[in-house]
Amino acid sequence: MRRPLLLPLLLSCLLFLPFFCHAEEVRPKIGLVLSGGAARGLAHIGVLKALEEQGVRIDAIAGTSMGAVVGGLYASGYRVDELEKLALSLDWEQALSDAPPRADVPFRRKQDDRDFLVKQKLSFRDDGSLGLPIGVIQGQNLALLLESLLVHTSNTRDFDKLAIPFRAVATDIANGEKVVFDHGHLPQAIRASMSIPAVFAPVEMGGRLLVDGGMTDNVPVDVARAMGVDRVIVVDIGNPLRPRKELLTVVDVMNQSITLMTRRNSEEQLATLGADDVLVQPPLAGFGVTDFGRAREMIEAGYRAASALHAQLASLRPTQTVDAELSAARAPGQRTPTIAAIRVENDSKVADEVIRRYIRQPLGQPLDLERLQKDMGTLYGLDYFEQVEYRVAHGKDGNALVINARGKRSGTDFLRLGLNLSDDMHGASAFNIGASYRVNGINRLGAEWLTRLQLGDHQELYSEFYQPLDAGSRYFVAPYLLAEAQNVESILDNDPIAEYRLERYGYGLNLGRQIANNGEIRFGIGQAWGEANVRVGERDLPSFSFTEGYYELKYSFDTLDNVDYPHEGEDIRLSVRQYDKSLGSDERYRQWELNLDKVFGRGPDTWMLGGRYGRTQDDTEVVTSSFLLGGARQLSGFRQDALSGQNVSLGRLVYYRRLTERSFLPLDFPVYLGGSLERGRIWNNDNDFDSGYVNAGSLFFGLETPLGPLNFSYGLNDQREHAFYLDLGGRF
Repeated sequence: MRRPLLLPLLLSCLLFLPFFCHAEEVRPKIGLVLSGGAARGLAHIGVLKALEEQGVRIDAIAGTSMGAVVGGLYASGYRVDELEKLALSLDWEQALSDAPPRADVPFRRKQDDRDFLVKQKLSFRDDGSLGLPIGVIQGQNLALLLESLLVHTSNTRDFDKLAIPFRAVATDIANGEKVVFDHGHLPQAIRASMSIPAVFAPVEMGGRLLVDGGMTDNVPVDVARAMGVDRVIVVDIGNPLRPRKELLTVVDVMNQSITLMTRRNSEEQLATLGADDVLVQPPLAGFGVTDFGRAREMIEAGYRAASALHAQLASLRPTQTVDAELSAARAPGQRTPTIAAIRVENDSKVADEVIRRYIRQPLGQPLDLERLQKDMGTLYGLDYFEQVEYRVAHGKDGNALVINARGKRSGTDFLRLGLNLSDDMHGASAFNIGASYRVNGINRLGAEWLTRLQLGDHQELYSEFYQPLDAGSRYFVAPYLLAEAQNVESILDNDPIAEYRLERYGYGLNLGRQIANNGEIRFGIGQAWGEANVRVGERDLPSFSFTEGYYELKYSFDTLDNVDYPHEGEDIRLSVRQYDKSLGSDERYRQWELNLDKVFGRGPDTWMLGGRYGRTQDDTEVVTSSFLLGGARQLSGFRQDALSGQNVSLGRLVYYRRLTERSFLPLDFPVYLGGSLERGRIWNNDNDFDSGYVNAGSLFFGLETPLGPLNFSYGLNDQREHAFYLDLGGRF
């Protein structure tokens, strides 16, 4: 009875089957090709925004360099509005540098900013050879950024299993071969794809040394087609060739050479496009490869270019746009794995325990990305590592946070130099030239040996061995040796009667504790001896020798965001000494000094309010117990260290304004113009010398160079003194 009914039903299904098959074949598979172009690649976000508004569904993405960044994030589930917010709010200058924010740097490295005179340092390997990096930028912060953005993909090794199948293109610099990533660790693949040769250090993966994919395939149409797509939407944001009249410098010629290589392979790929493919070329002629500050304009340019092609894109719209897998990937709760264990992979000079001590991620809790970013910055700031990276590895027992620390191939011993000059425009000038050498990683706890040499008006040889007592370097011991010589004026009744050459030799031992990344407290004991000989003045004035023995307490606190031209933060230094006869001192007396600066910034403007106050309590020899005052913003108008006395008081207000736009590359050359108002006094205890309060001021022009800060200053005061100052590197 049922067979006659089943037969017509079966015939009906067979009759309509071609229509169902045809309906399935109506929408072709669409591949999106995103080219490289550095900052110009932000236009890709605008293109994606327009495609979504027009209902175009992407089935596969292939990207090179910045195209790999935008494409990889979108393929992993990021929404277009998230990508746009990221592009507009990201600190690109920080992301494209290696240095962590100064707030995350260990306190001892912050002190190097002062003691090491000049910003840049020469590194040396253990065999004494000079170590040169393999790239200007190691990519430390960029790698951390990609890891934090893509941590939710840690369990995905097959890029076909992302929300949208994805490919990234890189180049093997050893043989020039194109490398296409279809599996692996997604952040590392993207990082390799955008490693511009000589700018970013190459990425080592699988025995290959990988650089920017634009060298071999800047518009990877062939890669997208190999993913099985029927039609491609190609977004070409490559750099145009510059005309002859614009090729004026070696940098212009070098950039043009790179453009020639990328344009040649780009045009080969564009020539393969068919009539059904769509080419989007946003109008980006006015934008440079470093214009990250113009992100909004470039996103808008991409949006307008794609929107103008709505007629061509209409045939690509599916009848149903809901993609459950993509929607699930974009759910807010999908990007924070819970950490069950922490492992360390380390080939550096310090022990695994040292590295582990800096990672504060609690076990059994969701990954705290903000805290981890700070911890990684602190680790990198120790100066032992080429790069410090992390990843989340999935295992049967849960997610493990893996910290990978690679030792510096260029060496961990550092040399720095510095120079400063001053001239009071009355024939008296002063100069100091200095150098420091630091040997890092003497043992597995991270012991260091610092030696500083200075020649000029203030001569100094200082050597300190710094030995941490625990894995986190919270407690330490630091023995030191000191030899110094400087000129000190002896003043009576406000008139200089002699200039002594003071020579001091000593040694001591400090025990201390670091206070997070911001401070340090030391308690020490020391001895010194020396001579004070009349250099200028009446020959019948006495020369003498002396012996000192003292207890010392030092406290330092530093939250400045920049040691040379800070925009916010504070700097506090307090030193208290008790000279005691039981330690061999000729006399018993007490001496203390407080230095304080508070910095406020808004936009390009910065104000610094602060000063110093020092007292010598109890009567003692003036020459050996004097503070020095004078120099740029240290009672301007006087030459450097022109005034000496047992007590010092100085207050100052400093203002400066940044005159140049902020650069989004590490090679930034900020220029500043500013001035200061100062009021100070210096006086003795046991005679009538008292300078009275002196009012002073200065104007200065400064810039931050790759070598360090360069300052030109002119100062004057109400004592009719004026001086010109030149400083390269910090004051020392």
